[in-house]
Amino acid sequence: MKMNLTIRVLHEDNHLIAVYKPAGLLVQGDSTGDKTLADWVKRYIKDRYNKPGDVFLGIIHRLDRPVSGVVIFARTSKALTRMNELFRDRKVDKTYWAITQSRPPELEDTLVHYLLKDTAKNRTKAYDKIGRRTAKAKKSSLTYKVIGALGDHTVLEVHPETGRSHQIRVQLAAIGCVIKGDLKYGAEYPNDDASIYLHCHQLSFIHPVKKTPIKISAKAPDLQMWREFGLMGKRY
Repeated sequence: MKMNLTIRVLHEDNHLIAVYKPAGLLVQGDSTGDKTLADWVKRYIKDRYNKPGDVFLGIIHRLDRPVSGVVIFARTSKALTRMNELFRDRKVDKTYWAITQSRPPELEDTLVHYLLKDTAKNRTKAYDKIGRRTAKAKKSSLTYKVIGALGDHTVLEVHPETGRSHQIRVQLAAIGCVIKGDLKYGAEYPNDDASIYLHCHQLSFIHPVKKTPIKISAKAPDLQMWREFGLMGKRY
């Protein structure tokens, strides 16, 4: 799998650090034993501040391996606890861009599904309602709007209101709008670098310690379809 693993720091203070995650990189370790974004950030902090011993780094949220964009880590336990509360209480505004293989039925809409994850297959299914066999499914919602279209492909701005596993991928697939390159949820072809065209563009929230507004953003990676829609940034 070809990956551009150049990482960039987007925001940094005494309590938080936000970085650009390239597609293909894990946020934290799994059974593969592959190096992770968290490993890189710990090394960055250790080297930059000449810290002896282990570096504290709190995992606040995650992006799927084939997804690019903004990831925030906590540098203190206080920030970790408070950021977890902000995410839990839906006080973080999340903006994603997604390029889909087809156009959605509406130019903008709110999608509500009940999602059930099969952890053995690492795959999530969307249901319109809860039944006896799906009693453990979790209610999930997002809003989207079309911000561009080229041929059959459409770029959507997506705001997930909940934070379920694979939520955007499975909810868009449920309305017939599979994300380009996302074989797991029905894409026709993979992308050359095994990424999918889903990007966490921006996170906005009130700083958990300083209590000031924070807005952290990253343009999409320099790939063909992002270029065609004019959303790509510099090659990180």
